[in-house]
Parts: sequence; C-alpha cells; structure tokens
Amino acid sequence: MIRNAVVCCVLAIMLLMGVWQPLWSQAPPKKSGNLKNSIGIEFASIPAGKFLMGSPATEKERYPNEAQHEVTLTQGFRMGVYEVTQAQYEQVMGKNPSYFKGAMLPVETVSYDDALAFCKKLSDLPAEKAVGRKYRLPTEAEWEYSCRAGTSTRFYFGNELNGTQANYDGNNPGKTTPAGSYPANAWGLYDMHRNVWEWCQDRYGDYPQQSVTDPRGPEVGSHRVLRGGGWGNEAARCRSAYRNWDGPSGRFYGYGFRLALSSSGIPK
Repeated sequence: MIRNAVVCCVLAIMLLMGVWQPLWSQAPPKKSGNLKNSIGIEFASIPAGKFLMGSPATEKERYPNEAQHEVTLTQGFRMGVYEVTQAQYEQVMGKNPSYFKGAMLPVETVSYDDALAFCKKLSDLPAEKAVGRKYRLPTEAEWEYSCRAGTSTRFYFGNELNGTQANYDGNNPGKTTPAGSYPANAWGLYDMHRNVWEWCQDRYGDYPQQSVTDPRGPEVGSHRVLRGGGWGNEAARCRSAYRNWDGPSGRFYGYGFRLALSSSGIPK
C-alpha cells in the first residue's frame, strides 16, 4: 500500500515537472498493412465510401453550421496515422516553430500556408519523387469520414469524452501529448479528437443542402477549415462534426496538421 502511494506520488511530481514520457519517447511501431514513407510518416488505407457528414439536429451541443448531408467519396486514399510530428517537420523544413517542444509531439504554431509548404517540400524529396508520391492536406469530407471510421456518434468511441480517450479541455498534462498517446479509431488513426487542430484543404463555407460527391469546399473564401479540436478545448469542440476556421496565415500553438495521399500517389 505504502509502495503504491509512493509510486503514485513520484509519477504525479514527474507529471507536474513535465518530464513524464511513459510510452511515447520513441516513434510508435508501424502497423501491418500501412505505408511508411522515407521520413517515417505512416499512412493507413482509407476505403472509398458513403457517409452522413455533419450532425443530426438531435446531437448534443451541435452548431448550426453542421447541417447533415450525404457525402460519397469515390476514391480510396491514404490518411496519416498520426499528426505530423516536430521531428518530421524539422527534418523537411529545417526548423521547428512549435511552442511545446518535443520530437514526438505534434508540430504546432503552423499556418495553412506552412502546411502546404511542407507538403510540397516533402513531395520534392528525391525518395518521394522516385515513387511518385504527392502529399497534400485532406479535404474536410475526407477528414470527417476518416475520423468517424464508420461511426455516427459524437466521437468515434461514443457520445461522451473523458480524459482516458483524448487530451482536451486543458486536462493533464495541460499541453500537447506525443503521437499515439490515446486509443486509435477503427481505421487505426490516432488523435483525430483533440491534441491540435488540423488544417484541411477546403475553404470554409456553408454546407450544401443536398447529397454531394467528392466535395472540395467553396471555390472562393478567405478562411480555411480546421478540424478535431485542441488540447485546450472543451468536448463540444472536439466532436467529429465540429468545424473551425481561420485565415491561411493564421498561426497558433493549437494548430497542426496531418497528411493525406491520393491513391494516384501510391505506388503499386
């Protein structure tokens, strides 16, 4: 009993000091069937399919801009298993703008424009050009489809959120956490709820009032979409359907991204 109390006390002190790194100090192992590129970014295969995007009128804490509509994605694609880490970003860009420092933490304080620059520079690496991979940000529809992974609940694990499922609402440790710290969804994607907001390709705008196929968002607009919620946001803003937006040059220590890869950019 005394020993357990001492251990708990030590762990609490380490957490407060910001030195607790339980299982996250090294890159998570590659999952079977996933693609891993030349700098170690891992991608899961996402099938083509159809889903209801947005939230039903009965969903708790929903917002008016989440009008539910049917979306068909005709092409499968690859989605980053994890948010891009600081180590990966620095390897490509030669710098790390993040406020919370740590190789396995998600890169943050990056704008939409920064994320696009990373995609281009990564795509231009000799090892990536040799196999024809063109990296990009996911569309908003691809992001929500990937997050839901076949579910229709508020979160991919159900209708409620707690501190064992995601890093949100300023809970311990009160900052970003390393890639893969919390349970993945059914398609093997981590941290789709919380940690950092993730930039999407689309401009922000009202949803269509009818079914759509392979949507790419509005053709004009001054803001880009962010999804997933951040470490400091309440549960309502971390839901699968919740939409955020900012200007393409906006930077904040809650903004990061994950990559997508079209099927045409995947060598056979």
